[in-house]
Amino acid sequence: MRRMIVVVVAALALVALGASGAVLAQQDDHPRWGHSGMAGGMAGGMAGGIGGGMGGPMGGVRAADEAAWLREMIAHHQEAVAAAGELSRSEEPAMRAFGRRIVADQSAQIRLMEGWLERWYAGEPAESTYEPMMRDLTDLTGEELDQAFLEDMIGHHMAAVMMSQQLLVRGLEEHEEVADLARTIRTDQMREIRWMRARSGAGAWPGCPAGLR
Repeated sequence: MRRMIVVVVAALALVALGASGAVLAQQDDHPRWGHSGMAGGMAGGMAGGIGGGMGGPMGGVRAADEAAWLREMIAHHQEAVAAAGELSRSEEPAMRAFGRRIVADQSAQIRLMEGWLERWYAGEPAESTYEPMMRDLTDLTGEELDQAFLEDMIGHHMAAVMMSQQLLVRGLEEHEEVADLARTIRTDQMREIRWMRARSGAGAWPGCPAGLR
């Protein structure tokens, strides 16, 4: 069931990002990282498909309120950080740099969200219903490690994009700080999906993407 959900989400990513990914694969191998105007429009176009929610590991998409969204996104980020840490063993500099970027960015976001939960929702239950989406990477090495990570993380990122868009579209955010974070997650992870899709089919690693050194 877990693998089926990952495949379904990855397929959504391929449909939603097919055109932009094809263009990227023919362009520079050194994408710029940061904010991009394309994310809001593309994610907005997916809103209709998100509304019904998805089951299993995608349960965070159906968060009932801001506190639930924060708890689910923390758990989601924690899984990404653990998986990205495995890329320290990758033979490819670009993958090692990408792993470091995910660990740094998402660890900082986890600290933010944990602080907000403590400040605003300290009296509420802290349980999360999150279920892991990614396979165990600890026994994988070389190209097998890189490809497994890319395959799983594309779907994992797409889930975070949909979770963030759901929060915003349904107006569940109660604090502007949370809305800003959701927009940042949506924008940055959509860009990273494009890069991962290009890399998963590239068969070569020309160097570290700009901004990840």
